[in-house]
Amino acid sequence: MIELVRIHVPKPLDRNDGTFLVRYRIYDTVSAGLKIEVLYGDEHVAQSPYILKGPVYHEYCECPEEDPQAWQRTLSCPTKEPQIAKDFASFPSINLQQMLDEVPKRFGDERGAIVHYTILNNHIYRRSLGKYTDFKMFSDEILLSLARKVFLPDIEFYINLGDWPLEHRKVNETPGPLPIISWCGSLDSRDIILPTYDITHSTLEAMRGVTNDLLSIQGNTGPSWINKTEKAFFRGRDSREERLQLVQLSKENPELLDAGITGYFFFQEKEKELGKAKLIGFFDFFKYKYQVNVDGTVAAYRYPYLMLGNSLVLKQDSKYYEHFYMALKPWKHYVPIKRNLSDLLEKIKWAKENDEEAQKIAKDGQLAARDLLQPHRLYCYYYRVLQKYAERQSSRPKIRDGMELVPQPDDNTSMCQCHRERPFREEL
Repeated sequence: MIELVRIHVPKPLDRNDGTFLVRYRIYDTVSAGLKIEVLYGDEHVAQSPYILKGPVYHEYCECPEEDPQAWQRTLSCPTKEPQIAKDFASFPSINLQQMLDEVPKRFGDERGAIVHYTILNNHIYRRSLGKYTDFKMFSDEILLSLARKVFLPDIEFYINLGDWPLEHRKVNETPGPLPIISWCGSLDSRDIILPTYDITHSTLEAMRGVTNDLLSIQGNTGPSWINKTEKAFFRGRDSREERLQLVQLSKENPELLDAGITGYFFFQEKEKELGKAKLIGFFDFFKYKYQVNVDGTVAAYRYPYLMLGNSLVLKQDSKYYEHFYMALKPWKHYVPIKRNLSDLLEKIKWAKENDEEAQKIAKDGQLAARDLLQPHRLYCYYYRVLQKYAERQSSRPKIRDGMELVPQPDDNTSMCQCHRERPFREEL
């Protein structure tokens, strides 16, 4: 039986190393399965044709898999995530009543950026604490997307939508730390880390509204290595003093470094002295062989994008980290630079004098990022965090006063036919 469905296939992304990314988006349910043929002329490429056994659902189809283990097997989720194990080591048990008592008092004041979620029977409920919670659109988006794909555990938790990790209590203190979920971690905090809103949104919105997503970067990595400009490059806002130092170093060493501030907010008095650089398209960064990654207010969320390019990343030493940093090693995947940038020029010179080794580190970093930041890996990571958290709850989650249901989006452009039985569980 042949099924006809609407499908969008943009031009393949050439990764300039003999590999291509072929993306597609379907707008209907395919019940029998999907056969994907990748042809060059009349010849099949790689393992083409690829067969996805049915049913195959589009992004907005709400047909969750009831067996989470089967879903994780289908996605080839890793059996271990070292960062998740490390984050939960501080929380053998999670006392929801303690969370209810303490989180609003400690973190939910008027200037707070905390959202309280409960997931029950695969429905998502939330209430906001504090007035800086507009970024809940990003946490809503990924939770709803997950709930359309797999039955989520019943769970009650708090997400921090602000830049900085919040929980600085140590494990041996009384009272102990609270398991706040954040997008960025630090060496002096105990927050549980999820992929950043930026990575998540760019994954969910790929081929819709986002141009700089984690896949499109891979098809726009600039000239081949030999044809890139042999300088280090940086553009960004003035969100940290070291970024101003970069510009000063650039003025003094233009043959090694091209750095500029594109917007002044924190150090407006420095604009006259240092000047303001024109905005430049992100894909154009990769015209340069070396990329300087310096923290913003916290970890610079451009780092995963820089890693996916075909340039060597010079990464500032930092106490801040994202969910995937633990898998990366200095001198294998990137070149480390000191916090105060005192060795930056020396490292750029090293890269210029050791071109072959610099290229190998750039390539290994790129391959690691491709593996770690694939869309399915992000879904796996989110699910595993929710699963680990749910296992540790010492009482049943509840829909609390002031919580509202977060509805699934109504996508009237796509057809959805569920072939799985929709699971039903009594709500408590």
